Amino acid sequence: MLEKPSFLQGVFSATGQGLGAPAPLTPPARYSVPADKRAQTIYFRAGNAAPELIALVLTRGGEPMRYFPVGAKDAMHVALAVLEDLPPETELEVLVAAPSGVAVSVVLDIGFMEVS
Repeated sequence: MLEKPSFLQGVFSATGQGLGAPAPLTPPARYSVPADKRAQTIYFRAGNAAPELIALVLTRGGEPMRYFPVGAKDAMHVALAVLEDLPPETELEVLVAAPSGVAVSVVLDIGFMEVS
């Protein structure tokens, strides 16, 4: 069994559409499990430059999988204790839920472990 780390990293932006209406980030924050591997999300780091609380929503196949609230002008690190096996070709995307009209800038560093 071979393991290989993979990362989703960068600075992303969006405009809030309401805490109950997660919106895509720009550029899109996406990760696809390779066709010949399985993967697990092993950690999630995020920084929020907005003056309001936001929630980052990790989706799988378009459905919410995990919610990560990040305080106003704050950062967080979550070492995930519950690891879910993600089958080959699973599509993950991070969306942001923020108060309507709030300009959001986030820094993401998400770690995955791909397993052959």
